[in-house]
Formats: sequence, structure tokens, C-alpha cells
Amino acid sequence: QVQLVESGGGLVQAGGSLRLSCAASRRTVGRYAMGWFRQGPGKERDFVAAITSGGSTNYADSVKGRFTISGDNVKNTVYLQMNSLKPEDTAVYYCGMTFRATMTRGPDDYAYWGQGTQVTVSS
Repeated sequence: QVQLVESGGGLVQAGGSLRLSCAASRRTVGRYAMGWFRQGPGKERDFVAAITSGGSTNYADSVKGRFTISGDNVKNTVYLQMNSLKPEDTAVYYCGMTFRATMTRGPDDYAYWGQGTQVTVSS
């Protein structure tokens, strides 16, 4: 069993920045692929970014160039640095872990999820 705990969400004005953290209860960073997803009210959970055990990254087109995913093997934590935030980035952001060695954009491929952290971007 793996527990994932997200933090760092909040209210920010458009153009601002936030850094989300996802702390894992045991070693996952550097062993398995990790991903960030987001879900707006009444919407499906959408892929945002992922990082493989080897450090390769992949991003949704809507966040490419603005968001950066990274991992700290020592702290067993995955981060999502979000810059140039837009109102359409408003959502609950979830961290997930997949046992797949390669990154995947499908939420059904992820075995564990955190409780989510709210990000609200005002215009």
C-alpha cells in the first residue's frame, strides 16, 4: 500500500505561480512512473504531466512550457511547478503512481492516488 499526500494548492491570480508537492509513504520516486492529473467540477480527470523512474517527462499540450514536473528520490516527493497560471487551470490536482515502467496518460493505469489539492486561479 502506498499513501500519497498532495500539498501546495491555493488561490492565485492569473499569471502567478504555485508549486505542488506529492509526498509518498514509501519509495516510489525513481522506481515507478508518477503523474499529475486535474479534475474540474463535473469534468473527467485529465492528464497534466508525468515522470518516469528514469526522469523522462511528458506534458499535456495545454500546460507545456508553463508547468514542470520533477522528482526528489531522497525526499520521495514529486513536484509540479506551475507558472503563468490561467483561470482555466482551476481544478483539483491529484498525484498518482503507476506500476508501469513507462509513463502513461490514462488515469486507469494508476494504482494509487492522493486526496487532491485545490488550485484556484482568479482572473
